[in-house]
Amino acid sequence: MSHMESVSEVPSTYSKKVGERLRAIRRQKRLSLQEVEAASGQEFKASVLGAYERGERAISVPRLQRLARFYNVPVDQLLPADDGPAFVTAPAGRSNDHDLSVTIDLRRLEALTGPEAAMLNRYLTMIQVQRQDFNGRMLTIRRDDLRAIACILGVSVESAPARLDDLGLSLTA
Repeated sequence: MSHMESVSEVPSTYSKKVGERLRAIRRQKRLSLQEVEAASGQEFKASVLGAYERGERAISVPRLQRLARFYNVPVDQLLPADDGPAFVTAPAGRSNDHDLSVTIDLRRLEALTGPEAAMLNRYLTMIQVQRQDFNGRMLTIRRDDLRAIACILGVSVESAPARLDDLGLSLTA
């Protein structure tokens, strides 16, 4: 029995870290436990999700996959980073880039189809993963990212904001 006890203690620290990630993503989505329960048609009960978030209960891989699908985030983003607190810290040197930025309406992007939209969606998902930002409504694109978006859209960097606007994706005036 002592072997089983030591094995069950190992996941408790990890379950706590997983729980912290689950809570962080849910809060970025601005959802309460009760709202998740209601919106998921009772698939994720508030009490059970709360137990996952507190690390009191381990979540199975299939349930983790369904929760990732529900939150509309890559499943690996519900798991803690292996290298400690690195996922909490934001990259340096971005504070003064905001004057060279465009804000993209991610909900409108979901409605678009075609190869341009698919590539743009993949690129913006990559940015979200790098920034650990899954609010799902909007994403601010900085000038460096705008270069890649201009390539995807087949336009110059200067005309990329106008092209995003033409597609109905820009939230900037």
